[in-house]
Amino acid sequence: MKRTNIIIPIVAVVVLVGLMAFDCNRRTNTQPAPSTTLRGEALGTFYQITAKGSLSESFPERLDSLLGVINRSMSIFDKGSLLSRINRGETDQADEYIVYCLDLAHSVSELSDGAYDITVKPLVEAFGFAGKRGNYSVNTDSLLQFVGYRKLSHDGLRIIKADPRVQIDLNSIAKGATVDMVARLVESEGITDYLVDIGGEIYCRGTNAYGKPWGVGVETPFEGNFSLTGEHVTKVIRVSDIGMATSGNYRNFRTDSLGNKYTHIIDPRTATSTTSNLLSATVLAESCALADAYATMFITLGLERSVEIAEQNNISALFIYDDGGKMRVKEVCFDKAL
Repeated sequence: MKRTNIIIPIVAVVVLVGLMAFDCNRRTNTQPAPSTTLRGEALGTFYQITAKGSLSESFPERLDSLLGVINRSMSIFDKGSLLSRINRGETDQADEYIVYCLDLAHSVSELSDGAYDITVKPLVEAFGFAGKRGNYSVNTDSLLQFVGYRKLSHDGLRIIKADPRVQIDLNSIAKGATVDMVARLVESEGITDYLVDIGGEIYCRGTNAYGKPWGVGVETPFEGNFSLTGEHVTKVIRVSDIGMATSGNYRNFRTDSLGNKYTHIIDPRTATSTTSNLLSATVLAESCALADAYATMFITLGLERSVEIAEQNNISALFIYDDGGKMRVKEVCFDKAL
């Protein structure tokens, strides 16, 4: 894990991927409250913490320690991580981080009738994601034998697999869970007003330096949009005391020699790469981990079914979709969370 420790006063723009936090009052005559930002790299992405007040001198070291522990627990890219060893069958003993994500993921799998499934790892790798080369001709029958959320459970910290070949991929929930854990670490400093961002996943509490709810921009989803400066934003909203995450298919995809596009979100029920007019899903939830999982679930389900589930379960979601070449926005229970 690589971390760059930078702690400086901040009244500037905070740029995120998928979601972007903006200080919309920075040009007013209002005197901002003293604030601090901490930036660095971890979990294969970047992080930024913005807080009103001061963080202690020991905070960067405590943060580095927490991120290191989480990475050694849940990373599928670290061959020595606990999750990697569980996937290889070297141990059946998990830890509190993995078990927390398993329980939360199971509830989302139940809600989506298996469209969201953390046992999808073999399929993701077969399609050429998660650091693997794909051949685009997946033997779905052979892989689906050991894919399915009901084939995975736990007894305390002991992992139980219906088939020893079942493998776990927590990428759709671990980053959100990490955001929540970092938020609790910030609160242990006595900070009540802050925004935590790890690779575009957010948890915020209280108000920004100007005493307003945090301003967050939802990025416009289109292929080739790798901007980190925030010039392509569909909507800016004000949020506080909430987790927020966006999932989409417009950045992480592969194209075969025939021009067919394979997205990184695989439907575990059919072993197919998802294709729909739903470009991105942004979710507000009580935790960033839950928002993270819901957002992935919605992309797998597509627009129509996602709207139904969001309405039926009062999930705050903003869907950006393609309507005959025009980009449209559909909000479900979104204002109630603002």
